[in-house]
Amino acid sequence: MGLLPDLFTLSILINCFCNVGRVCDGFVVLGEILRWGFSPDVVTLTSLIKGLCLENRGTEATRLFKKMVVFGVRPDVTTYGTLITGFCRTGNTSIALRIHEEMVNRNGERGFICKPNIVCYSSIIDGLCKDGLVDRVKELFIEMKSRGIKPDVVVCNSLIYGWCFVGNLEEAKGLFIEMVDQGLQPNLLTYNTMISGFCKEGNIEEANGLLEFMIQRGFQPNTFSYNTLMDGYCLLRRFVDARELRIFMESKGCMPDVVSYTTLINAYGKNRKLENAMSMYKEMVSKGIRPTVYTYNGLLTSLFLSNKVGAAQKLFDEMKLSNFAPNSFTYNILIDGLCKNGRVLEAAKWFRALEYYEFKIDIEIFNSLIDGLCKKGMLEIALELFHKLPKKGLMPDVVTYSILTHGFCKKGKLQNAYDLLSDMEKNGCAPNVVTFNTLMRGFLQNNEAAKVVELLHKMKDRIVMPDESTFSIVVDLLLKHENYHECLELLPSFPPVQKSTRS
Repeated sequence: MGLLPDLFTLSILINCFCNVGRVCDGFVVLGEILRWGFSPDVVTLTSLIKGLCLENRGTEATRLFKKMVVFGVRPDVTTYGTLITGFCRTGNTSIALRIHEEMVNRNGERGFICKPNIVCYSSIIDGLCKDGLVDRVKELFIEMKSRGIKPDVVVCNSLIYGWCFVGNLEEAKGLFIEMVDQGLQPNLLTYNTMISGFCKEGNIEEANGLLEFMIQRGFQPNTFSYNTLMDGYCLLRRFVDARELRIFMESKGCMPDVVSYTTLINAYGKNRKLENAMSMYKEMVSKGIRPTVYTYNGLLTSLFLSNKVGAAQKLFDEMKLSNFAPNSFTYNILIDGLCKNGRVLEAAKWFRALEYYEFKIDIEIFNSLIDGLCKKGMLEIALELFHKLPKKGLMPDVVTYSILTHGFCKKGKLQNAYDLLSDMEKNGCAPNVVTFNTLMRGFLQNNEAAKVVELLHKMKDRIVMPDESTFSIVVDLLLKHENYHECLELLPSFPPVQKSTRS
C-alpha cells in the first residue's frame, strides 16, 4: 500500500507476539524498529519484558529491564509490575520482593518517581501467601494501606488464603469481616477459600454457616463449594451429612461431578464401608460420570481393607482394560494391600514387574514391601531392599527406618535396631515418636530399663514430644522397675506442649 508502519503499529505487533509465546519474533520486530530509526518506548520494552517472563526467562527479562536506560527509557509502574508478576508467577517471590524494595527505596534517585500500585502489591502478596510467609505479607499489607492504596478483593483473597494455609483462621475471619464491613464484596473465591480453611481445621459448623451466609448474600455455591464441605464432613466421619449434602446440591441445580463421588468413595473406603463405596461407584457410572484413577484408588483401598483381595485384583485388571494408567499411588495400594493380607510373595512379584518395566518406584512402594517382608519374618530380604535404595536414587525416610526398627525388635536384634537410630541421624533423617516408641518397647520387653531411660533423654534432646504410647511405655517401665522412686528420678522432664495457633 506504500505505507510504512509506525512505532505504534510495531509495538502492537510485538505485544501480540509476546502474548502468544513468540518473544523471539518480538525481538525481530525490535530490530526492525531500530533499523528504521525509531526509538522504542516504555510500552515496547515492557511488552518484551512481559514476553520473557511468560516464557520463564526471568534473568533475560531483568537484563532487558536494566538496559532500558540505554534506550533512554524510564521504566514505569507497569514495567515494574510486569517484572514483579513474572517472578511471582514462577515462584521466585524473593526476587520480586527485592525489585519491589528497589522500587520503593530508590524512587527519585534517577530523576523520576515510580510508586508501586495495587498490581505490584497484589502479585507479591499472592506469591508470599502461597509460600506461607504470612508475617511478611502482613507488613506489606500495612505498607500498602499506609500509601493510600485500598486493598481490592484480589489482595484480600490472597491474604485469606495465606492465613488459611497456615491454619490461622482468626486472622482470615477478621479480614473477611473487615471486607464486608467496608463494603468490599467478597466473591465466590473468597467464600470457597474460607469454607476450605474451616473444613481443614475441622470447623464444619462454621463452614456450613458460611455456605448459608453466602446463599443469603445472593451467591450460588458452585461444585467446588459443595465438594469442599462434603470432604469436611467426611474428615469428621459424618458420612450421613456428606451424603445428604450431595443430594442437597443436586436439588439446587448444582450437579455432582467426579470429585463429589470420588470424595465419598475415598472416605467410605478408608473407613471400611465397602458397600457404601461400591454403591457410590455404581451410582456414579449409571449417571454417565467417568471415574478417574483416584476413584479406582479409593475403591482398591476399600476392597483391600475389607480383605477382598480377589475383588481388588479384578478391579485393578478392569482399570487397565478401561485404559486407566495406574499411578504410583495405585501400585502402592496394590502392594501394600497384598502385604497386609498376607500375600507378600504376590506383592514381591508385582514389585519385580515394576522394576522390569522400569517404572519409577517411589519410597512409599518400597516401604510397603519392606513392611510386608518384616511382618512375615523375612528380615534379610527386607534389608536387601533397604540397601538397594541408594542405587534407585532414593533415600530411606523415617517410615522406612521405623519399619526396620520394628522388624529387628521383633526378631530380638535390639542392638541392630538401636544402631539404625544412629544410621538414620547420620543420613539426615530425624527419628520421630514412632521410632523411639518402637525401640523403647523392644528394650522394655527385654527388661533393659536403662536403655529405655536413655532413649527418653534422646527424645527430649531432639525435641520429639511423647504421645499416648510413650506414656504407656513409661507406666510399664515404672511398674516393672524394682525401685519405682529411683527410676522416676531418672526420667527427663519434657517441656509443656505448646498450644496450636489453629482454631
